[in-house]
Amino acid sequence: MSKPVNIYDAKTHLSELVDRAEGGEEIIIAKAGRPVARLVPLRSVGARVSGRWRGQVRIAPDFDAPLPHEVQHAFDGDAD
Repeated sequence: MSKPVNIYDAKTHLSELVDRAEGGEEIIIAKAGRPVARLVPLRSVGARVSGRWRGQVRIAPDFDAPLPHEVQHAFDGDAD
């Protein structure tokens, strides 16, 4: 890990720091000599795949049934 970059230099050289982070480097940004932020590369999210959870999730038959009275009152803010 490289030495921290002060916030002024980070603002001045943001594009360069982003390029370095994109290359895998972790950049620590300091304010008044104290590390306050970390610039790191984003992990690629990848494409979403439809049906990935098929067969792994079950919705109960009573999923949309009314809640018990005391639970509904708690959600409504009427609980004692």
